[in-house]
Amino acid sequence: MTVLNDLDRFHLVMDTIDRLPQTGDKGIYLKQQLKDKLIEHKQYIDKHGEDLPEIRNWKWDLTHE
Repeated sequence: MTVLNDLDRFHLVMDTIDRLPQTGDKGIYLKQQLKDKLIEHKQYIDKHGEDLPEIRNWKWDLTHE
């Protein structure tokens, strides 16, 4: 549901890149990678009826500070 509402971490990073033009070519490249991942995610959902495992099983890693 968060992906459908553009509230997932992928969309949030893309919005940040849009607001930070100093990211330049690296930002453009990262944004395209994120768009590609969202397409892959949608295709997986259409085929399997659930999120990609890397999305479904994602957890915050609180061990890094």
